[in-house]
Amino acid sequence: MASDNRPLSPHLGIYRWQISMTMSILHRLTGIWLSLGSLALIYWLIAAASGPDIYAVAQTLLGSWIGQVLMWTWAFSLFYHLCNGIRHLFWDAGRGFEIRTFYITGYSVWIISCALTVVAILFAYTHGSHP
Repeated sequence: MASDNRPLSPHLGIYRWQISMTMSILHRLTGIWLSLGSLALIYWLIAAASGPDIYAVAQTLLGSWIGQVLMWTWAFSLFYHLCNGIRHLFWDAGRGFEIRTFYITGYSVWIISCALTVVAILFAYTHGSHP
């Protein structure tokens, strides 16, 4: 019979929240969100190939405010996943594990991802590529 004096396995309630935890969780979530976004892209492509009436419905859905919010969160997910993936490539090469570098690159991923998303939004709306 097991003893009640055995230590518990570590869990989230024991650890202090850190940027590394946030970035790891967000990297996984953005990967899932990008997969779902690819399904929306497939829907849009099929609608475009199916004729103007079906394409108009797809454009209405994706052009609504909810569709726009989804598009921009997918854009952020793409940029975040890309930037954090580049950071992981440096880790695979054995670089960037010093604590100071770890935090600098972590916050840089956030800043660059947000900046690229804003640039993409501005580019889309100034060049008329939004529905």
